[in-house]
Amino acid sequence: MNDTCIWKSVIAFASLIAALGSAALPDKAFAAPAGREIVIVAFGDSLTAGYLLPPEAAFPVQLERALRAKGHNVRVVNAGVSGDTATEGLARFDWAMPDKADAAILELGANDAMRGTPVAETTKALGQILARLKERNADVLIAGMEAPRNWGEEYVTQFRAMYAGLAKQYDVPLYPFFLDGVAMDPSLSLSDGLHPNQQGVARIVERILPAAEALIAKVKARRGEPS
Repeated sequence: MNDTCIWKSVIAFASLIAALGSAALPDKAFAAPAGREIVIVAFGDSLTAGYLLPPEAAFPVQLERALRAKGHNVRVVNAGVSGDTATEGLARFDWAMPDKADAAILELGANDAMRGTPVAETTKALGQILARLKERNADVLIAGMEAPRNWGEEYVTQFRAMYAGLAKQYDVPLYPFFLDGVAMDPSLSLSDGLHPNQQGVARIVERILPAAEALIAKVKARRGEPS
């Protein structure tokens, strides 16, 4: 393991501990009805981690706030690491995924697409992550990503189809494009034009919220609880 990978692992571990610790603290802004808590792990890259954003603006925090406002007793854990490819996400899965996770939102692949990683390699890594989540009896929502056009139409098509194929193979719901409604909109992006700003994350949460609520319903159904 090179120095970059070591530091990424250290940062990822520290971020996960901070997320778990902060989520355990009482917060009136996150008040939710009594009942058995549902733990959702947002497992991804910089789009999940909240690249260059204050902690309260990151996707997991905004999603938790929105779900609690809808009456769901949930905790959304931030397990995003900036720069991670699907293969790197797989490498940290066993220690980065809390054992007691009820569900996961899997958001990986953006960095693979940026690097032109062979689709077969990304597919294999994502498939292994999905298989491990199934082994843990966690319900999953997989979020798709689009590849940049500079890799050619064949790569773009294969990359998009990868997510649909994985969703079918592992019988999990697919949110087709994580950046839906945000990509290519300067008002919702940071200056790099790639990452969402705080308002952009809010748009992502608004769009993905129905799928997240459907994920919660699956957890409750598995537990035998009323939805």
